[in-house]
Amino acid sequence: MPVEADGDESMTGGDRHIPVLAARVSELLAPALIGPTPVIIDATLGLGGHAAALLAQFPQLHIIGIDRDPAALAHARTRLEAAGTADRLTVVHAVYDEIATVATQYAPGGLVDGILFDLGVSSMQLDRTERGFAYSVDSPLDMRMDPTVGITAADIIADYSQKDLARILRDYGEERFASRVAAAIVRRRQVRPIVSSGDLVEILRSAIPAATRKTGGHPGKRTFQALRIEVNDELGALTRGIPAALDSLKVGGRIVVMSYQSLEDRIVKRAIAPTTKSTTPLDLPVELAGHEPVFHWLTRGAELPSDAETNSNPRAASARLRAAERMRASL
Repeated sequence: MPVEADGDESMTGGDRHIPVLAARVSELLAPALIGPTPVIIDATLGLGGHAAALLAQFPQLHIIGIDRDPAALAHARTRLEAAGTADRLTVVHAVYDEIATVATQYAPGGLVDGILFDLGVSSMQLDRTERGFAYSVDSPLDMRMDPTVGITAADIIADYSQKDLARILRDYGEERFASRVAAAIVRRRQVRPIVSSGDLVEILRSAIPAATRKTGGHPGKRTFQALRIEVNDELGALTRGIPAALDSLKVGGRIVVMSYQSLEDRIVKRAIAPTTKSTTPLDLPVELAGHEPVFHWLTRGAELPSDAETNSNPRAASARLRAAERMRASL
């Protein structure tokens, strides 16, 4: 479910529906799916691209697909019904930080053989102008991944203090001119409400220096990313979700995570890395039983897409993939 991280909204809908790194995802999960009735959780079901590919390749596989967007769940179900594999899909309307509850409710014994995260905003959310994710078209400032609950981007723009606006732009959008943009937003909203993406882009063009606009991509890229993350508590959900996912894997189970910007990738790395280290005291010559690493990295650092992958699927360009395998049960 790729993020709009590189700011490229010029791709066609068909291009955007190719699942990112599908072959590599399948390769990494395959050793965990050799049993007679393997079960995985697709924590970001989206349009069902990865699910469709995995169900086609592994005839005994059952997927529990989580998404917070009801429209995405409906689309994925329809897609897999057309492919004849919907009987092996369970869809769950939830956020991925609820993954432990979902596993307990739907997976035998509350544990699964694999978990996949494909983070960020989905193609369908970008395509539907009324959702307000895309800065290249004028639309209401919504940005909720689940449009049935929560505050909108327009609410944040209207209600947050200048200090808090600057904070989320700096922390979540890595916007160099966060203070200038926040001040410009506050000045404009005192004159009239800021309710559309067009309104916001106009403000950003005036607040970000012309020289930066010429070389730094679309001026809305970082601000829209920051607002989307804040609206959906994406980093908070990820911080809670990855440890819960690790706890929901069987021994031999594998987790694969694709992120599209450094903030997400950092959270993933920091959650998994401690579990890959021995807790035996360094001064002991042998590994103590029960102190071995719980997980083992399957990737060396964050894997990047090949040139062939990005040529065939441009939205894969900013992808970072990490994967790990559970080696033993936790004590």
